[in-house]
Amino acid sequence: MLFLIVALIAGLAAGGGTAYAMVKMLGIGGGPHVEAKKEEKETPGKFVPTGKVLVPLVFADGRLAGYASIDVQLEVEEAKAEFVTQRMPLLLHAINMRTYRTPMAAGPDGMLPDLEGFRKLVDASATEAFGPKIIRKIAVTAANPA
Repeated sequence: MLFLIVALIAGLAAGGGTAYAMVKMLGIGGGPHVEAKKEEKETPGKFVPTGKVLVPLVFADGRLAGYASIDVQLEVEEAKAEFVTQRMPLLLHAINMRTYRTPMAAGPDGMLPDLEGFRKLVDASATEAFGPKIIRKIAVTAANPA
């Protein structure tokens, strides 16, 4: 009988110690408090339009398939919206310098733009024009053949 009580206490101690170590190492258990802090730190965002961006649709072999007109919105912190608006020509320049080298023609005739590829291109251009971590999200709102 004494052996069973000792085994039970040892099992509880080993299990409790393991659970405590997992909570500390993996961060399990502090979820609601951590999420609440993240939500408080996030400031309201504002979408800044780039206007229509005329991009060449290029095949992988470098041939021109056509052009597309794409509307883009950039989500930034409200405090940085004016900064982004003032430097918009630098973003458009960086996009132009990348689009002719990036194959974005999709579809059988090449007249469909690769929107995910364009979003990545705009992300790289925004980092060059505005610096890292200025743009939160990039929304492609319209894409039409030109």
